[in-house]
Amino acid sequence: MSDLQEDFNTVASDPLKEPSHYARNLLEYCCFRALALSTHISGYLSDKKFRRLTFDMMLAWECPAAASQPLLNVSEDASVGLDAFSRIAPAVPIIANVVISNNLFEVLSSSTGGRLQYSIYEKYLIGLERAIKKLKTQTDSSLLSTLRSDKKERIIDLDGTVTTQPVFKHIGITTWPGRLTLTDHALYFESLRVVSYDKAKRYDLEEDLKQIVKPELTGPLGARLFDKAVLFKSMTLTEPVVLEFPELKGHTRRDYWVAIIQEILFVHKFIRGFQIMGVEREEALWRAILGILRLQAIQELNSIGPFCCDSLLTFSLCDHLPGGDLILETMANMSASRDIERTSTSPAGSSMYTISAMGLASSLGLGFGSSSSDQRQTDAALLVGDIVVGDVTPLEKVVKESRSCYEKVVEAQETVAGVKLDGIDTNLILMKELLYPIIEIVSLLLSVFHWEEQLKSLVFCLVSTYVIIRGWLGYAISLSLFSIAVFMIMTRIFGQGQPIEEITIVAPPSKNTVEQLVAVQTAISQVEELVQDGNIILLKMRALLLSIFPQASEKCALVLLAWALILAFVPPKYILMLIFLEAFTRYSPPRKAMSERFQRRMREWWFSIPAAPVVLQKEKEDKKKR
Repeated sequence: MSDLQEDFNTVASDPLKEPSHYARNLLEYCCFRALALSTHISGYLSDKKFRRLTFDMMLAWECPAAASQPLLNVSEDASVGLDAFSRIAPAVPIIANVVISNNLFEVLSSSTGGRLQYSIYEKYLIGLERAIKKLKTQTDSSLLSTLRSDKKERIIDLDGTVTTQPVFKHIGITTWPGRLTLTDHALYFESLRVVSYDKAKRYDLEEDLKQIVKPELTGPLGARLFDKAVLFKSMTLTEPVVLEFPELKGHTRRDYWVAIIQEILFVHKFIRGFQIMGVEREEALWRAILGILRLQAIQELNSIGPFCCDSLLTFSLCDHLPGGDLILETMANMSASRDIERTSTSPAGSSMYTISAMGLASSLGLGFGSSSSDQRQTDAALLVGDIVVGDVTPLEKVVKESRSCYEKVVEAQETVAGVKLDGIDTNLILMKELLYPIIEIVSLLLSVFHWEEQLKSLVFCLVSTYVIIRGWLGYAISLSLFSIAVFMIMTRIFGQGQPIEEITIVAPPSKNTVEQLVAVQTAISQVEELVQDGNIILLKMRALLLSIFPQASEKCALVLLAWALILAFVPPKYILMLIFLEAFTRYSPPRKAMSERFQRRMREWWFSIPAAPVVLQKEKEDKKKR
């Protein structure tokens, strides 16, 4: 221990040796040095002493100072908190990483009041060891060996091999049972015949083929009844493929497969986006694979309640988190810097160790190459995985900021969920109340526009015309935006600490089922009329464009030619002024009679234009054989 303390005093910077943080920094240094050595021993997860050691490190991290006097014989009921777990567990990337450590702790401690007990932690590590062995066994097997050999694909999981948990593939109205296999590059489905499987159908997840993976409803004869399927769509498929995971209760299997397929898609999107190659590419793939292995280990814990699979998968979580793109960018930069360290010459006598996901996978017999290349030395403080002694890495900083933003988003979404009202009538009343200020402003402008008070309308017309002529329209808009900003700031200053004023609306009278059906039918009829009117307008414009009615088309062409000349030779501010004067003075006393006569003639001209012909043909249904 004294030797480790001397080494720490030698390599640590002065801020790390401040008395207030010295004990914890020294403890982290010793723990990370021990983990850097222990994780290079083959099969360390199966060692019960290693599992107990990592948990005891978390216990010691919570009370590192000598004055705390930690007990030498730790009780079996001892538990650790979030900070200790998030600090020690990511030092072994197989157990956790910085991005998902908080979510992983919440899942593991959900049944123990927010504190992680050793019994659950040990079961999690045992399940993780089983998942790793399963991955190695499946990858070394002859399953799909000819298809996997080119890219050395690793089999992450497969389903449909047990009769009680089948997998069905739906294409159109056809349905086939079979075996589903996910690798780190593609998805394979083998249709089941009498005693064997058909040739596997490969669905690529590596290339950018606009793949879409989402939950889907299935049912007999194409009915959408059961929420237990996954829809897969890409540019290479003529129609989407639906994979169904039947189960008696819930849709846990489906959610799991959606999550792990999307994780492989997202990791390849990350690789393409940052043009990651070589060792960094393998490490990114291992980050995704280890996340899926953790998910498999969690599913073996019976004491764990329902949880979101995406929250435990690094790249899926980054896709959902605010600022997730910054997390991915930081991960890419850190991976590139590690590659530079691998190729650089290491100075002697220093103490920095880097443990990568790929290096740990190699020590478990899962990776390619030697893990010793992942142990490097520099003059910096001790770095293990994505964490560093006594400080936070750029990845930790950006993850913390992202979590803070996510908490704000969650709070905002809770308020959104609380104000969603049922019923069209109720929502229309609420919208009318919210738009009341705008409705009043529009009503005032319409009264001025229709010259109901001639003096106000005349003043508004003169002022607006002067603003347009002088070219001050941009300043007028800027002044309006500035006034709104000042109003918001003043409200923020003087309204601070005061309760938020709630909007009160009067609920409409309740309707019985028949009245609701009539209201829905009326709304549908009104929408249908609007669509019909829109189609008629488009058909008449088509008739004008194709000169089906030559006389009307000639008039329309002359008007367009005149506007083209005006726009080409008249300055824009004068055009804007003429448009404003024509529209605003349309209902003024001198022009009112003439405007009404002009509008009447335009309506008569519009009604005289015939619509372009339309022929309705019934679609020929091609019945597919089952």
